[in-house]
Amino acid sequence: MDFELSDKAQQTCAEMWDFMRKEVMPAEPVWAAYLREHGDNAHPPIMEELKASARRRGLWNLFHPHYAGMSNLEYAAVAEISGWSPVLAPEAINCQAPDTGNMETLELFATPEQRERWLEPLLDGRIRSAFAMTEPDVASSDATNIETSIVRDGDEYVITGKKWWITGVADDRCEIFIVMGKTDPTLATHRQQSMVLVPRDTPGLEIVRNLPIFGYQDQHGHCELRFHDVRVPVTNLLAGEGDGFMIAQARLGPGRIHHAMRAIGMAERALALMVDRAKNRVAFGKPLIDQGVVQELIATSRIEIDQARLYVYRTAWLIDEHGAKGAKAEISGIKVAAPAVACAVIDRAIEVFGAAGISDDTPLAYFYAWARVLRIVDGPDAVHRRTVAREELKRVSPLVG
Repeated sequence: MDFELSDKAQQTCAEMWDFMRKEVMPAEPVWAAYLREHGDNAHPPIMEELKASARRRGLWNLFHPHYAGMSNLEYAAVAEISGWSPVLAPEAINCQAPDTGNMETLELFATPEQRERWLEPLLDGRIRSAFAMTEPDVASSDATNIETSIVRDGDEYVITGKKWWITGVADDRCEIFIVMGKTDPTLATHRQQSMVLVPRDTPGLEIVRNLPIFGYQDQHGHCELRFHDVRVPVTNLLAGEGDGFMIAQARLGPGRIHHAMRAIGMAERALALMVDRAKNRVAFGKPLIDQGVVQELIATSRIEIDQARLYVYRTAWLIDEHGAKGAKAEISGIKVAAPAVACAVIDRAIEVFGAAGISDDTPLAYFYAWARVLRIVDGPDAVHRRTVAREELKRVSPLVG
């Protein structure tokens, strides 16, 4: 098990850090000011400038081995760096959710026509996309529960149902939705679901509202949708009827590596801010860094971050060596561990900053909100703990002869 990055990956990380220091971090206040003036879901022009620069630097579509030539382990290091600025950096290098997962899905299952119409512009960063699975009326952590119906009518599918927390939809560049629903409720549980491609402007597709996270309205949004007899051609089907659950499982494995490493990047930035604050803030006659309790917060944070990073690296290595099926428990484990560490470290940083930490003067309040959200998206902690427990129960103790 070797976590040493190749020369190419080390060069990519160095280039990514240079991009972050010189362009991405300075762009954060510019981005925020534009949204304050033009609305939460406007598209700040600075992003297109960042994307153009990222392409010139060779920092583009790094998430996919086919396009960037990086392994999951190597990309994990880049994803962590992007997590230092989780709103701007991932999109700047065209490695933002949910587009990465959707591009991976289209790469695996799209027809040549579907690839030309949707995958190519996504890879080029000209459009954005959404993945519509979660529903308001059922426990969508169990995808077999979904109730949206996809019924064939001649050469069309008719889609009826409700979705919510569909990321990306509030951004009008989001032009294509991958929608999961039931095509045949009479089949075996994991063969009832299918996925179809639904363009944004399809009649009957209603964007009901944009849902905030802890009061924050993200630029790309997380929306509630309703499908009122939405009709799309049968050629918009992904893979075959009944393949929806299989596609969902294939889509989510690598993406959890991305989420975990970005969470670690957020934790690293929170720790860096905590250390800087402790060095420069004086209380009770001496810098905070001289207080034993503050040193404990810093030390505990460093230990937890490094532990989580190694856990994610091992998981990425397992996926590279054996595929997602060979890292089932580990993928679920990092999905629990990394956001939990991020929440804990960010919370400690807020404690050191005091009232400033819960304001918008630092990124900590938003970081904390998003880190907590990560414990729900792509499956809540409880579901992933169940997966880890089930895999553990299959293990044979070395004490057994």
